[in-house]
Amino acid sequence: MVWWGWLVIGFGLMIVELMGLEAAFYLVIIGFAAILTGLVGLVGLTLPIWGQWVLFAGLAIFSMLFFRQSLYIRLRGQTPKSGNPLVGETVSLSENVAPGARCRVELRGSTWTARNVGSESLPAGGQAEVIAVDNTLLEIEASADA
Repeated sequence: MVWWGWLVIGFGLMIVELMGLEAAFYLVIIGFAAILTGLVGLVGLTLPIWGQWVLFAGLAIFSMLFFRQSLYIRLRGQTPKSGNPLVGETVSLSENVAPGARCRVELRGSTWTARNVGSESLPAGGQAEVIAVDNTLLEIEASADA
């Protein structure tokens, strides 16, 4: 592939991802690898097509493993979310829940079974925080706001 083709692909991938609302920088990193591959051709180092693809793949994997998270933190100011998105949510309680007891709660329009994993009883009408999700069971404890 000609060097400018790699540059077009690289900048195109970057633009596509940065136009999105929740950029996770995967396409930015892949685009960066394509741009570097194009720059190698621009400086006069000619590689066969398979060599260009190997260089591109190696740069993409290396950059993904070692630079994506630090780029994300630098630009977003936080680590990328991983794990269950329900952790940290707040639920309202309709009944008293003793430590280790289960109850039904509503979260995001669905009814869930929740278990109080804290050491204190949770009062009816109060709020609790989801600290873990075990399949369809929410593990809750007293909310820091309560």
